[in-house]
Amino acid sequence: MAATTKKTAEKSPATSQARLASLIKSARDTMRKDAGMNGDLDRLPQLSWLLFLKAFDERVEQEGEALDPDGYRRAIEEPYRWEDWATNPDFSGNELKTFVNEKLIPHLAGLVGDDAEDPRNVISTIFKNVVNRMQSGTLLRDLVSIVNQIHFVSTNDIHTMAFVYESILREMRDAAGDSGEFYTPRPVNRFMVQQSFLELDEAILDPASGTGGFLVQAYEDLKGRVNTDTQRRRLHKNIRGIEKKPLPYLLGAMNLLLHGIDTPHVTRANSLLEMRNFNASDKVEVVLTNPPFGGEEESTVVKAFPDGFRTQETAWLFLYSILDQLKLGGRCAIVLPNGSLFATGENSIGAKIKKKLMKDCNLHTIVRLPQGVFAPYTQIPSNILFFEKTGPTQEVWFYEIPLPEGRRGYTKTKPMRIEEFEPCVDWWGGKEREGREAGEQAWVVPASDIIASGFNLDIANPHMGDELAHRTPEELVDELVQTETEILELLKELRAGLGEQR
Repeated sequence: MAATTKKTAEKSPATSQARLASLIKSARDTMRKDAGMNGDLDRLPQLSWLLFLKAFDERVEQEGEALDPDGYRRAIEEPYRWEDWATNPDFSGNELKTFVNEKLIPHLAGLVGDDAEDPRNVISTIFKNVVNRMQSGTLLRDLVSIVNQIHFVSTNDIHTMAFVYESILREMRDAAGDSGEFYTPRPVNRFMVQQSFLELDEAILDPASGTGGFLVQAYEDLKGRVNTDTQRRRLHKNIRGIEKKPLPYLLGAMNLLLHGIDTPHVTRANSLLEMRNFNASDKVEVVLTNPPFGGEEESTVVKAFPDGFRTQETAWLFLYSILDQLKLGGRCAIVLPNGSLFATGENSIGAKIKKKLMKDCNLHTIVRLPQGVFAPYTQIPSNILFFEKTGPTQEVWFYEIPLPEGRRGYTKTKPMRIEEFEPCVDWWGGKEREGREAGEQAWVVPASDIIASGFNLDIANPHMGDELAHRTPEELVDELVQTETEILELLKELRAGLGEQR
């Protein structure tokens, strides 16, 4: 290997948001020139694992040495440290590509930690599925040199990178949307975390953690209440995730690292199997999740569930597992589609799981989300179920979040905003849900009515029918014109996107 050039983080200049955005653009332009890269699903993982190594070097390794010069032991040793191979501009071409493909990635994938807290376990889990897709060693050199100009030293650097990284995650979501995977919009994340009223020392799990949206939001919600190092370490340990697929796992680990969790407690596994094997000590106080729905699981996973609850529908399997995973008194906020709410009948597994849900837990609130929250990736109507493992349900409150006035849906450029949840937050009644009143957007249904209907939870807003009946023909025609206009805008966006890909 060529000689190394050590750069100390302390001497690195801060990176402005404009400068960082420019560097990210340069990095993506460089990757577009490489014959091995075929779109965002190739480019974003390539950029993310390089960013992870740079961030880990500055955020964990260099900071660890600065805090404990004599006792800190690096997780990544020579010649695989960032400064050993990434900072020398003359280390390029086939020499660099061969080193990365045959030495660096295999070494990182083979790291073994001494205990669960050892960051080498996170690194090896990430790099077991990392592949350098760049065919040109020269372009790889250019890309590494660009990443080397990005810094993670100061708080401003971290905030700036976290901001830019969120835009990368949104584009990752766009790319993944074509293959049927949908990431939770940030306003939905924030609302679910806020209305879960998290406390320090509670174990918080997302069994379908994806890019870490719920975990980051939960950490942001709680970190301001930490006063000691012991509390901080405990908080890091209590923020837990499980993710099956390698790419979201990498992106999620990077996301948590950028937000200050140096050793993310995210397990790379099929969470449906993982949770079947959990014991009492693994149970948690809070589950926050948006599990995949509409998908199917392989037969070995289905067979891990008890007779009578075996189904290939992933949403049902996640809900059943969560009921087992919660501690007594624990609580959950979960996104489910309308189809899951509707399932009824004696032979319906969905109805059986809802029966178990309402018997074991207090399903106190169902928030019906506006049409198209996940647009343009899916138009499937969705809901957020809030429940506590505190005994049988007596009644269920429903709250319907309306679309903003004058809107018929959401688009990629006009997504949902957190402000749209404010009326619901005001109505909620705080942690104890006190003083709730029925109204235009809220209604309550006795559990006995739901049981009598075969556990149908797809109960429409009783005020909506009146509203429709009193609309004038002119209003209905105006709505049709507006809908057609929005469809035309979506087609224009689609046309523009097709043009960019050429």
